[in-house]
Amino acid sequence: MSENVLSGKGMKEQTLEKDYAIPGARKILIVLTIINLFNYIDRYVLSAVLEPIKHDLGITNDADMGRLATAFMLGYFITSPIFGYLGDRISRKKLMAIGVIGWSLGTCLTGVAQIYAFMIFCRVMVGLGEASFGAIGPAVISDAFSGKKRNQAITIFSVAVPIGAALGFGLGGLIGASLGWRAAFFITGLPGFLLAFLLFAIPEPTRGQSDRGETALDKVNLKKIASLFRNKEYVLATIGYVFYTFAMGAFSFWGPAFLAREHGMEVNDATMFLGPTLVVGGLFGTLIGGYLANRWRKKNPAGYAILLSLSVFIAVPFSFISFLTTDTTLSMVCIGISLIFLFQATGPINTVLVECVPANMRASAMAICIFLIHAFGDIWSPELVGHVSDSFKSLRIGMLILPGAFIFAGIFWMWLGRVQASNSK
Repeated sequence: MSENVLSGKGMKEQTLEKDYAIPGARKILIVLTIINLFNYIDRYVLSAVLEPIKHDLGITNDADMGRLATAFMLGYFITSPIFGYLGDRISRKKLMAIGVIGWSLGTCLTGVAQIYAFMIFCRVMVGLGEASFGAIGPAVISDAFSGKKRNQAITIFSVAVPIGAALGFGLGGLIGASLGWRAAFFITGLPGFLLAFLLFAIPEPTRGQSDRGETALDKVNLKKIASLFRNKEYVLATIGYVFYTFAMGAFSFWGPAFLAREHGMEVNDATMFLGPTLVVGGLFGTLIGGYLANRWRKKNPAGYAILLSLSVFIAVPFSFISFLTTDTTLSMVCIGISLIFLFQATGPINTVLVECVPANMRASAMAICIFLIHAFGDIWSPELVGHVSDSFKSLRIGMLILPGAFIFAGIFWMWLGRVQASNSK
């Protein structure tokens, strides 16, 4: 295999030449986006009911509550490389179906937890199931679309992130307030068992089909996977993503509690604010980010990286204000503005990751990235914020860690842009 293919450069240049979608690509995108929506609903419903869980299970400190998020990420990032490796070798529809059933079962079991230790186990199970879909879904979409169509498809797929998170907050808050927090997990977890069967109604594209129109791609082995760490674009994109995920993960976990404690809002009111804000900010941010990234990419090969760095840098001052101010309205406005800019990165970063590697390594590349962004990002950021909150007796101070992480994300993505511009010469 040539050096250009190993670095992803040859694949990237080929991708830029034409826009193409395989037969059945639209059906693939619709089904995977719907499943991705429930992926994030099940992930974020926990954040909407933290306070009643803490009371009912007798949990005494914020660090233990943050550990529930750590448990999810433990299951998620440890198994993602395994699913990524398998996803480049065997049937991806079957692997995704197993994952959907797994996380749905874990979500439902969370609703019956009577002790803290069993809830930790349930969150690990949810993370394990979601790891399969998270590693393989973007790779399947990338094999169904090429060129500009690929970024558009991944952007649509990524729209499920803010909407799913918002529905997790909103449904969790509403159901928890009316039927109790346990019902929130049952109602949001059960649809997954039906969604798993939808996967068998869509075609499964061959690896690299939209790029080459052929199936004879080399099998992935450990040596080829190790070559990812010599791919400078992949490494810089992933490091920036680590810092981005660190901050976003901690905010999504502690956001409702922050508004409740520091601004005196009812938990249900806080989740009902964050839910619509995530929908509006996330939807507009994700779509605007995908649109601008495509436009800038036409003029500059580093267009995606430019969008990534600018979006987080612009969000930083607003996020600082949102955590520092004691004015509730100003804090809420700044949170909304921050989310619009932060979600602009969701589509382009995933497009960068799949386009800078060979087609037969996309699932592995996504899986390794998932492993790294969670191992060094949000697996420990909620717990760290909880520790700082406990130490200073102020969740506000704990949250101030997050804007700093966005600054580091912007720096590495700016570096990525310089590398992409240099490689295009």
